[in-house]
Amino acid sequence: MVSTSDTSTTDAVAFWDGIYTARPVGGNPQPNARLTETVTGLPPGDALDLGCGDGGDALWLADQGWQVTAADISNVAVERLAALARSHRRDDRISAVQHNLHRSFPPGRFNLITAHYLHTPCDLDRVSVLRSAAHVLRPGGRLLVVDHGSAAPWSWNQDADTRYPSPQELAADINLAPETWTVERADALQRIATGPGGHTAEVTDHVLLIRRTA
Repeated sequence: MVSTSDTSTTDAVAFWDGIYTARPVGGNPQPNARLTETVTGLPPGDALDLGCGDGGDALWLADQGWQVTAADISNVAVERLAALARSHRRDDRISAVQHNLHRSFPPGRFNLITAHYLHTPCDLDRVSVLRSAAHVLRPGGRLLVVDHGSAAPWSWNQDADTRYPSPQELAADINLAPETWTVERADALQRIATGPGGHTAEVTDHVLLIRRTA
């Protein structure tokens, strides 16, 4: 995941580096289910993966013919993905970059921007990040935001008081002009997820899909 503020950048990097260091290196990370069901069939173009993590989404997109910029605050995640891209012979289609979204946004224009589970205990103005993402879409491009709608047993966040805003609430917070962007999907969906240790549980995904129409 991606995070940070000027005063907590070091702590945020250390937190997420620690998360990924504690995980075993996977040679074949899997893409998120909401990505594959949404993007399959779309013509490939330039994609931006915000919070690339283990790299399953970036590798899958590259396999489908997309040119992918994959950004994460964790140097560990970025270096692992760069190595995976080379081992999968996809380094010509994947650019893995360490990025602090509080200070800047990856340059370029994109046909697809994905943000899967961009949650963090560190400071992050998610609404501003997602609004920036919508503004660098090409006409016809899509922003796919998939948020947790519940906590999995293996999640780092086990706070019972955590509130999960609906996709409709998030769309309202981003507050994009309807003459330029349209909400194509705003759903709360259940699925059976598999955690890092192989355990399974039913979880809720909040799915928001926005298309730039002009």
